Amino acid sequence: MCQINTDPMKSQIGYLDVVVPPDIIDDLTSTDMVVREGTNVTLRCAATGSPAPTINWRREDGRPIFLSNTKEVQSVEGSQFNLTKVNRQHMGPYLCIASNGVPPTVSKRIILVVQFPPMIWIPNQLIGAGEGQQVTLECISEAYPKSINYWTRDLDEIVPQGGKYEPVVIDSAYKVHMKLTIKSVSASDFGSYKCVSRNSLGDTDGSIKLYQIPSSSGYHSTDGNDSKYKGKQRKISGNNILEGNQDMLKERDPKHRARDDAEEEDYVFSKATRSSQAIVITRILLLLLPFHQLLRMLHPA
Repeated sequence: MCQINTDPMKSQIGYLDVVVPPDIIDDLTSTDMVVREGTNVTLRCAATGSPAPTINWRREDGRPIFLSNTKEVQSVEGSQFNLTKVNRQHMGPYLCIASNGVPPTVSKRIILVVQFPPMIWIPNQLIGAGEGQQVTLECISEAYPKSINYWTRDLDEIVPQGGKYEPVVIDSAYKVHMKLTIKSVSASDFGSYKCVSRNSLGDTDGSIKLYQIPSSSGYHSTDGNDSKYKGKQRKISGNNILEGNQDMLKERDPKHRARDDAEEEDYVFSKATRSSQAIVITRILLLLLPFHQLLRMLHPA
């Protein structure tokens, strides 16, 4: 207040508003968290500043935040952020952002790690191939902590790496894409294969059946592959079958075989009938030949 001691006294009041940029209080803010899938999680963030800062939560990668199976948002406001029954989709870094209109805005990065035992999906559980072909078996695994992944045969014998077997593992966060390529399939390669995934929380496996497609007599592949059996895969009740574009030979279809047999019988019968008619005509001509000669003697030209 500014005052002048006159008669009467004069004064003027002024207001000084000191603004302070936001600052996050680390002791009252959550740190990185590791939780099991299905548990409830609460993230906290506290900040000072003048005026009092506003707290917002976002995912660092910009993806939406899943609050429930049907609700997702881009940001959540409040110093406390609750997640119910977290799953693997909640995993990742979150940003606690404090702002009050006074630059600079500040943020803190909090990583949420969700642990769960391995799970496996198999795109094709039944795969056919002919001898000499190359075939690839595939599995998709999800697990955290990261899993150990490998392939086994019928008697749980681990498939070796190298030679005709070429296993490939493609990692992506908590997801793993497993591939096993078998070069030049032989008779001993047919049977059951398992893709196995293990981590500290458990293990699981999935089975794939590799069956032999018999080669057809009279069919010769020009490109080294049995293209007659090429087709698209369609999933039916967890299993896969080949459909379409298989150019199956007619003799494999009983209806086609019956029609072909009938046509062949008609052709043979027609051919026999024409032969019999020719014989009859020849005999008639031979019988008429003496009569023709007698007429020429009675009526000479």
